[in-house]
Amino acid sequence: MSRVNTVLGPVPAEELGLVAVHEHIGYGMPGSELDTKWWKAPEQRYEETVPKLRTFHEHGGGTFVDATGICNGRDVDYYKSLSAKTGVHIVACTGFVGGDTALPHFARADVDYLTQQFVHEITVGIGDTGSLAGVIKVGVSRGGRMTDLDKRIYRAAARASLTTGVPILTHLAIDAENAIAIFDEEGLPLDRVLFGHVDDGVNADRTRDVWIAEQGGRIGFDTFGYETELPDPPFWARPRKERLDHFLRFIGEGRLKQVLASADANCSPLGWPGVKGHTVNYIFEDLIPDLRAAGLDEAAIKTIFVDNPADFLTIQK
Repeated sequence: MSRVNTVLGPVPAEELGLVAVHEHIGYGMPGSELDTKWWKAPEQRYEETVPKLRTFHEHGGGTFVDATGICNGRDVDYYKSLSAKTGVHIVACTGFVGGDTALPHFARADVDYLTQQFVHEITVGIGDTGSLAGVIKVGVSRGGRMTDLDKRIYRAAARASLTTGVPILTHLAIDAENAIAIFDEEGLPLDRVLFGHVDDGVNADRTRDVWIAEQGGRIGFDTFGYETELPDPPFWARPRKERLDHFLRFIGEGRLKQVLASADANCSPLGWPGVKGHTVNYIFEDLIPDLRAAGLDEAAIKTIFVDNPADFLTIQK
């Protein structure tokens, strides 16, 4: 039987329902807990997060993939409580958002150590939580080119994916040539990798989304909702219509089965103010209505949000 690791235990992929494949329960940079202005008490985080997940569930959302890596505020016991409270499956990740978010202990580690760390969190558990990671997070550090540490993390992720059958999702899809070269060298099929943030407002023009798809990778349009129309848009915002047109053009070229979509929202940001008015529920409240208005039928919407993520997240060994 196909299965996916969630924080409350493995579940059949067929039971995931609609999946938000790239989101955050609470993301912050290392050291954020020292920022007394923005760091939040557990009670405040819980108060902010539970209504969003309940609304997600009421809309028909089944699974929330938390893409918060090691050192970025990942709290699996908290995720377990939220999942039990709201009925939403939560998938936790191992790995790092990027090498520049790895604390020195990990930044100095070699590929073998990093591989062992990832495999342990997937097969034994994350800390003493008893929960298994269901996806491996990797990313390109600031500057737009993979650093030596990024490359070690990507190589370790490929080896851990091959060992455990768990997939990889990336923060940014820039410098994809280097990433794909590493995955090819390790023998990892590219359909086990979701190249994320191809639609963000900073790097979209530099991201070779069509080329990545031609190599066999999956493509993540997963910053929906970060719009220049917001009252205080972030630097990675993009005009709503421009992003939607990009997405529709991409899937209109015969790549529907390679694409996944999400909002990359942060339920309760840690160590920074976050983006007001942007939540995971953008998927239901704005994106899916926009797709229907553009002429996508229910079968296509199901492919994007149910079938493709279930296939991607399924442990393949």
